[in-house]
Amino acid sequence: MKILVTGKGGREHALITALSESPQQHELYAYPGSDAIATLATRVEVAGLPELIQWMKDQGIDLCVAGEEAWLVKDRGLANLCAEAGIPCWGPYKEAAQLEASKIFAKRFLQRHGIPTADFSIATTAAEAKAALTTFPIVLKFDGLAAGKGVAVCPDRAEAEAFIDDVLEKRLFGAGDLLIEQCLSGPEISIFVSVCDDQYQILMPARDYKRIGDNDQGPNTGGMGAVASRQLATPELMTQIENEMVKVTVKGLQKDGLKYRGFLYFGIMLTPTGPQMLEFNCRFGDPEAEAVMPMVRGDFANYVFEAAKGSLKPELIQFAEGWSICLISASTGYPVTSRNGDVISGLEAVEGARVYHCGTRKNAAGDFETNGGRVLAVVAQGTTREEARDKAYAESRKVTFDGLQRRTDIATMHFD
Repeated sequence: MKILVTGKGGREHALITALSESPQQHELYAYPGSDAIATLATRVEVAGLPELIQWMKDQGIDLCVAGEEAWLVKDRGLANLCAEAGIPCWGPYKEAAQLEASKIFAKRFLQRHGIPTADFSIATTAAEAKAALTTFPIVLKFDGLAAGKGVAVCPDRAEAEAFIDDVLEKRLFGAGDLLIEQCLSGPEISIFVSVCDDQYQILMPARDYKRIGDNDQGPNTGGMGAVASRQLATPELMTQIENEMVKVTVKGLQKDGLKYRGFLYFGIMLTPTGPQMLEFNCRFGDPEAEAVMPMVRGDFANYVFEAAKGSLKPELIQFAEGWSICLISASTGYPVTSRNGDVISGLEAVEGARVYHCGTRKNAAGDFETNGGRVLAVVAQGTTREEARDKAYAESRKVTFDGLQRRTDIATMHFD
């Protein structure tokens, strides 16, 4: 097959790696891809989404896999345009992708279908938002895509009002309203589901670490590390999540006439009173994909191809036992800013672990250097969580660059 993956980061590097390791040899393409991804897939250079669709038609692409979320809601939507062109796409239509693109759309969907979630209100102006600040801590969410940075858990009024000003006065993330949400407490878990119309398959659960600093201190990021294992959740908890959240969501999509074929991420908080939905993502999570993908066994390419055409075949893939740990190395200044051009050393020394490139490029000398906030994901597996964690940290320490930021408590916090 000829397969194209949209995106350029660590998630896409992990997806393309899994596709390349499927039993059959496939021609892989990436748009826009990266220098690291180019070792596995041919980079496509076109001006935009309409041109990409035409390129796929001209090249006879058999399957399009949506990596990053932006293309799903850009213009008329990647999946919508693929459908018109007759190209199977693993990613939801634009209308369904609003579950991620609009947090208010998602909350109303959850409310409408009786899926457990925190109480909320909506503000369109800074004055409205500030008037709604009655209890602390409180969660504030920009109603739109913000690369994982549009959410703030505010412990007090001063921090909340500063974030409100950023969103509704300075418009740091663009136009959009603000969701004001009750703050829930408890460990989080990410549940990934392959959804194909009225069919679904629950994949391996994961947990990511959003804050920049140890002990979940500092601002939110796109994710500083992740843990994946079937042992993250008991069978009883997984049954509860399936019955109260997954089944209801798939039925709700059908009831609302929202066409969905693709990965659906359930961000869930395990509160003292039971699981509560935090958010949907309409694609694989990042950096969870980097932790989960190395655990996939079987024919991943054919699995996605058949599902994109409307036939979910769970028997085509399996998941390894044990644990997979992903550690992110971020550039100096991240997440507020990021510095490009710092040379990365030690990549060739990594053994027995995978390195996915999140934000890198090759310089004139042919060396990889930083090119974004999250730079690299080093991922290792083990029979136990401790074994996988120690291996991931040992291999990650071999890779260095100026200003590197890395948490020291991934796969430790929320467990010990």
